[in-house]
Amino acid sequence: MKTMTGLVKEKPEKGDFVLRHDLPVPEPGDDEVLIKVHCTAICGTDMHIMEWDRWSQLRVKPPFIPGHETAGVIVKVGKNVTERKPGDRVACETHIPCGECWFCKNGMPHICSNVKLFGATENGAFAEYAKIRADSAYLLDDSISYENACLFEPLGAGVHGAEAAEVCGKTVLVSGCGPIGLTAVSACKTFGARMVIACDLNDERLAAALEMGADHIVNSGKEDLLKEVLKLTDGIGADAAIDITGSGAAIRAGLRCVRAAGVMVCVGLPTNEVSLDLTNDLIYREIKLTGISGRKIWETWYDFSKVMNGPYFRPEKIMGRKYALTDYKKAFEAVRAGVPGKMILYPDPADMDV
Repeated sequence: MKTMTGLVKEKPEKGDFVLRHDLPVPEPGDDEVLIKVHCTAICGTDMHIMEWDRWSQLRVKPPFIPGHETAGVIVKVGKNVTERKPGDRVACETHIPCGECWFCKNGMPHICSNVKLFGATENGAFAEYAKIRADSAYLLDDSISYENACLFEPLGAGVHGAEAAEVCGKTVLVSGCGPIGLTAVSACKTFGARMVIACDLNDERLAAALEMGADHIVNSGKEDLLKEVLKLTDGIGADAAIDITGSGAAIRAGLRCVRAAGVMVCVGLPTNEVSLDLTNDLIYREIKLTGISGRKIWETWYDFSKVMNGPYFRPEKIMGRKYALTDYKKAFEAVRAGVPGKMILYPDPADMDV
């Protein structure tokens, strides 16, 4: 096969992706692998690229193939590749580090200064085939389905948030119960949190949080979050808070719910500047405030495997609907309409039932 079907962001302007049937099948470089894509989930980043927001304008250079939350099987490897082989089932790490900068050389490749982004700065996986550097292909255990494997990349942020909060033995507040927040809830319980309090504005999401391990839920649109957290913690406050929302109001509320000498972890990305009362809410109370970026490579992936195989994670609460790649417009319409869960595209419709 010399050509393949895939989606393309054709122009540097607002507009939907275009379905093409004449794209060349990628040829892997010396250090790369070629993957036959089984399925790829739609990410908020893909929506941003279609909207052509400022983030996209600064990073993306059309024409290119988007899509990065993916899994499939290796069908070809470059001449220098020794640790991957045809037939390996893999998922892909989106952040492709340079290996040469200070951060890469000091154990922090996930915040590489020269990072490339699979599905954004590099061609991605909304296609029948995709290539990626071999050391960015994560080997899958046979027990992990391709669909669940697509979750490692996006939901790893929730796991990384729990890692950063060092939740074992702690009372933890998780703000925001979308897919990443639900994963953070289950990660906190898997890693030994004593109590997890989940808050959101949506009762359906809060019900899902209970099924994913939350001990208590609070609808912060109907109840006073600080009052409820203090009630549950004997007036002390949560040991740690993990914000998934990126909302300035939620971040401020979460910070006030943390006890003195506690920790606040920011996972969600604010779209605007966020004002904080640093003197009274952080400095005087000696609170540690930190952010996380994506996933640690590969620590978070290994930890997510533990979460996924643990007693709290419920993939059916994360998964949305399945679509053939050629029906991509319906899938993106579902995302825009707020249909719950991850929408997943399949280059080969026959794989939808595998």
